[in-house]
Amino acid sequence: MNLLVGKTALVTGASKGVGKGVALEFARQGADVVVNYNGDRVGAEATVAAVEALGRRAWAVQANVGDAAQVAQMFDEATAAASRLDILVNNAGVQTWKALLELEEREWDRVIDTNLKGCFLCTQAAGRHMKEHGQGGSIINIGSGCNKVAFPKLVDYTASKGGIEQFTKVAACELGPYGIRVNCVAPGAVEIERTKEESGDYAGTWAKLTPLGRVGLPGDIGEAAVFFASALSRFVTGQTLWVDGGLFSKPSWPYDA
Repeated sequence: MNLLVGKTALVTGASKGVGKGVALEFARQGADVVVNYNGDRVGAEATVAAVEALGRRAWAVQANVGDAAQVAQMFDEATAAASRLDILVNNAGVQTWKALLELEEREWDRVIDTNLKGCFLCTQAAGRHMKEHGQGGSIINIGSGCNKVAFPKLVDYTASKGGIEQFTKVAACELGPYGIRVNCVAPGAVEIERTKEESGDYAGTWAKLTPLGRVGLPGDIGEAAVFFASALSRFVTGQTLWVDGGLFSKPSWPYDA
């Protein structure tokens, strides 16, 4: 199936991990992809090459999504290259692993600026662009189990992801009249470059906690994003889809590990 033929997507934080997985799934479904990165240009260029190897066009565009001027420049560059953007995926994110009483203000600001403010700035820019072109669009926010589960030592990250879920609902209500749908994909335990470094056996640890018996992969999140980006979800907006193998459906999680 080619569910996204003729579409162009902008994926933030797409130099690796979930963002790269989303970009590649979009390309497999026929979309061209603007690959945003902040510091990892090498990774972004690798994503671009992988998209092009699938027969689609791709461009790497640098921007710190928490900076309004850089976001504006990113959208100018993206639309100059691709003419029109049909899909935005707000994936760029950072986290701080530190207890609440030890967390520094600069660390809080970095996470909120990237994860939550970045989602706001990019959604606003995409919403204005999509409204102007009058052909609707799809905005997909990447959430987390932190949308609804309290994670100690991740207070800034949890606050940002909980905020994204509510932001998704409000944005869906306000942008719906323009044919713009806004939804959230909330991953469970996903094995990427960063999570592999968190534990000696990340996949083995989290697979035992997940009802489906394995951890997620970037492609799992990418396929869920394809659903929200395509006409298959044309009457779906303001929703959060848990792509977690059942992990956060367990009422006793994680205390029965």
